[in-house]
Amino acid sequence: GVDFVCLDAEDWGTPQWEEDQTNSADSWALGSNYFAQNLPEGYEARYGILLDMVGGQGAQFYQELMSLQYASAIVKKVWRAARQAGYGSFFPKKEGGTITDDHIPLNLYAHIPTIDIIPYYPDCAQSSFGPTWHTLNDNMEHIDRNTLKAVGQTVVQVLWTEE
Repeated sequence: GVDFVCLDAEDWGTPQWEEDQTNSADSWALGSNYFAQNLPEGYEARYGILLDMVGGQGAQFYQELMSLQYASAIVKKVWRAARQAGYGSFFPKKEGGTITDDHIPLNLYAHIPTIDIIPYYPDCAQSSFGPTWHTLNDNMEHIDRNTLKAVGQTVVQVLWTEE
């Protein structure tokens, strides 16, 4: 089967760039931390794919470094599926940044190899997460149906080729 898990309170903690570090690292990703540390009895998962901000205009999804560290086989599987589905241009075979995100607790505590599909805008002056990230322009007007389709079809390709 396929489980869709919706997690909340990811951005709760204090960012590492803030001088006031009153919140510790475990104040981040509260929903995934709770889930990963309180799995239902007998719960098993082969792997996980985190979809984070996957609809932005002009988004490309580089290989996130923590995903490569914890679940490199899943990264390879997903990027191969993107090429097979005709969406390789959205998933360049390049390394992106290191992201503290909901996949970290799933890897650390639940031992579920989980990757993060998250956009990387290496040349964006505002943020490597894109020009609208955490701004008033982060709204439905800036969602790109082609980007959503590329990610959706890639995940479908992964599922259909699963053994």
